[in-house]
Amino acid sequence: MSNSSQSFFTWLKNVLLALIDRIYPQRQKKQRNTGIMAKKLVLSTGNIVSGGPSIIRKPGAYRSNLELTNSLRSNFLAAKQDYATPSTSNGNGTPDNGLSGLQEDPSQYEITVKMFFLPTSDVPSRARYTREALSLVMKELRVPSVSLLIVSFPEMSFEGDCEWEADKKNAAQGNDEEELATWAQAVEPLHDEGLVRQLGIAEFGSEKLARFLAGVRIKPSVDQINIKNCCNVPPPLVKLAKEKGIELFVHSDCTDVLPKGTLRELLGQGVRGAGVLADPAEDVEEGLRGDLTPQWVVKYTAVVRDRGVIENKGYFAGAGLVEE
Repeated sequence: MSNSSQSFFTWLKNVLLALIDRIYPQRQKKQRNTGIMAKKLVLSTGNIVSGGPSIIRKPGAYRSNLELTNSLRSNFLAAKQDYATPSTSNGNGTPDNGLSGLQEDPSQYEITVKMFFLPTSDVPSRARYTREALSLVMKELRVPSVSLLIVSFPEMSFEGDCEWEADKKNAAQGNDEEELATWAQAVEPLHDEGLVRQLGIAEFGSEKLARFLAGVRIKPSVDQINIKNCCNVPPPLVKLAKEKGIELFVHSDCTDVLPKGTLRELLGQGVRGAGVLADPAEDVEEGLRGDLTPQWVVKYTAVVRDRGVIENKGYFAGAGLVEE
């Protein structure tokens, strides 16, 4: 590996680790005391509409997955290009592209945040993950609160030959006990503290939603569903949502937005990777080693109220690395 490549690797590695090292150093210290070397990684796309406000809606059932991974790859490439030219440090160890924050007063925006709990994530840690993610978004946009927080639980979908079948299958998906506990411990407190004005859920059919509403203190204002394989929203869900005053939104996000293999590919060696991970099989010894597990992804969108345009949109992704 050339000196230039080694220097870039060291810089990028430090950028990935610096943010969470400052936010939650106690966790790393505790794990070192147990003999387990664990790191937290936070990846950011930045504002993916920074070229100008966007009102474009691209089709595609898995658009969020591609949008996230492609944006992260673009960021890594831009970082390499920036590193190749002289730059001025902002003094905090993380890059500052000058595009953070909103152009107008926060009251002029509808800010929607969607928190994806991934299948590989630790359920008892969801409250911490949610606070970390929301804190990153509010810092990025420079706002004291957000309009809507939607939570997406793993292994939930609307799959079926028709809306009736999809609604029936959905009733047996997920884990009611874990979802209610997460809502009470990770989500409702954020509403109580004024950090989030409204709460929402994703992929809840009529039976799932009815059971969920019976067990929560603060009901969701929104239910997002992906009906890519169905023709219409299930009538029982429409009826229940109307009775309970819940808005139904259709979306095109996938639930497992960042699979484990995809994250390793993003950070690994090769033309499509950032080159942060070691790869002994390819004779690359320099880099991070260990078990890399994606924990959460958060998607945020800031829409100017009176114009309906997206001014700022992006993703953060959190992962854990248990070092070898």
